[in-house]
Amino acid sequence: MIRYLRGRVLGKEAEGFSLLVGGMGFFLQAPAPFLGALREGEEVEVHTHLQVREDGLFLYGFPDGESLRLFELLLSVSGVAPKEALSLLSTLPPRLLAQALAEGDARLLASASGVGKRLAERIALELKGKVPPHLLGEKAESEAALEAVMALAALGFKEAQARAVVLDLLAKNPKAKAQELIKEALKRLR
Repeated sequence: MIRYLRGRVLGKEAEGFSLLVGGMGFFLQAPAPFLGALREGEEVEVHTHLQVREDGLFLYGFPDGESLRLFELLLSVSGVAPKEALSLLSTLPPRLLAQALAEGDARLLASASGVGKRLAERIALELKGKVPPHLLGEKAESEAALEAVMALAALGFKEAQARAVVLDLLAKNPKAKAQELIKEALKRLR
């Protein structure tokens, strides 16, 4: 099992990237935020999951162990393939995804591309309460965050998208007021 690689990024494609490790090139599929942050030629450390199927070997790469554990937790649900698990990790930040899984928030899970209502409900049902506490961290939402999300939803943005942006902003500035969160979120969402 390949669990970790460190190497130089050779190039990126729509669904993954090539990594040069000790003279060998590996192709890894990855969540969109991680893939977007990679730069050709840079040295990176990648936590990996190797899937062996009859049609080939597939390697998936993540920026941290937390994202890898969430990916593997999602794969434990019947009907969840790597494509859907990557979509969830691409749509929702890891802490928000862990929180949604722990609370059984099917509506938020269904906001990911390729994850329909039925699959989201199955994931929520099977994983509710099964998320390890270390993946959850502190409760991510505050009153300011809830107010900001509701305001952005009222302005016509998707609630899941607004929540993801607001929680990311809140992680960088935990003492931010609702007005600050709304202002910064609008810059990102436009």
